[in-house]
Amino acid sequence: MKKVFILLLLCIQFGNAQSPAVALVKKDGKFGYITKEGKFSIEPKFNVAKNFSEGLAAVEENGKWGFIDSKGSLVIPATFDEVKYFNSGYCVVLKDKKWQYINKKGETVSSPNSDKIFDFEDGVAFIRQNNKVGLINTKMTIILEPKYDVIKSFENGFARVKNNERWGIIDKTGKAVVEIIYDEIGNYFKNTTWAKNGSAFGLVIAGKFKAIDGVDKIWDFLSQDLTYARKNDKIGFIDLKGNWVIEPKFDKARAFVKNLAPVYVGKKWGYINTKGTLVIEPIFEDAEVFSKEGLAPVKDKKWGFINEAGKLVIPQQYDITAGGIFALFKDDEKGFVDGFARVKNEKKWGFLKPNGEVLGEWFQNAEPFQK
Repeated sequence: MKKVFILLLLCIQFGNAQSPAVALVKKDGKFGYITKEGKFSIEPKFNVAKNFSEGLAAVEENGKWGFIDSKGSLVIPATFDEVKYFNSGYCVVLKDKKWQYINKKGETVSSPNSDKIFDFEDGVAFIRQNNKVGLINTKMTIILEPKYDVIKSFENGFARVKNNERWGIIDKTGKAVVEIIYDEIGNYFKNTTWAKNGSAFGLVIAGKFKAIDGVDKIWDFLSQDLTYARKNDKIGFIDLKGNWVIEPKFDKARAFVKNLAPVYVGKKWGYINTKGTLVIEPIFEDAEVFSKEGLAPVKDKKWGFINEAGKLVIPQQYDITAGGIFALFKDDEKGFVDGFARVKNEKKWGFLKPNGEVLGEWFQNAEPFQK
């Protein structure tokens, strides 16, 4: 009896497990999906298809859109004129000239009146009434009455909002975590954001603005407690308190990841450490931030990848880009993402492993891995 119970429990857990990530690829004019092992999970058979989102992917049949599951079975009939992507259990679709929400069963779901139907993003969606924007939740309940002129996409649970030409930041409940009083504003990172207040640029720390003398631009914090800022046409790095950690001396720079940041010196790109010391010489035509795999894209005529020691470990023979024609990426991610780099080689697209090997084969098109 105990063995039967354990077996049943394992079956339940397996059944509830998320489908593995797959990538949309095009081969011989048809779209299909490959796994991270480079094998086809769904053979190329669709004339038009989109990435998976929340376990479902949109495919076109006879000029209409429906949705398949991870096995390639059509689980929502192709009856829609246009479709977006599933998020938080809902997808925005166009049917009979009307945009509406459907759930994962393909059923129409009623929502509060809105001048436009917006995609859900991690549990919330915008509504617009009388040119003002608010928020609804997945119960289709208004949690923030429409009162803002603009609400930007949520990032890590926070969104920039605009009213009467002034900017601030709200959380997913609609609560203002940064007052709507600034001329410009950045992303929200560890209770801090950059902002422009009149002619002054600085940081808003725990709700209080701290100007940074002479600065005329600050970039968003990415993954570390440092970001870059410009003063007297030179770029340096500041911390979360607004103090200069690396004095402004570079012509161009990008964010720190894994304690290394690309900088532009003498018309070439190299990398500095958090003390501002050049640890990878500026010899590249272009350079991007490091990934969690410890690899960074660098370019001469083509792109390759270096490791954290600055050694070229994947030859410079590829083109790279963030996402693809159907991509869901919001960030300007280039290079390795979740273990693979999407690259182009002699008019074909495919994926590289961190060791430089090609995953499977080359395709007419290849989109980022999605679940």
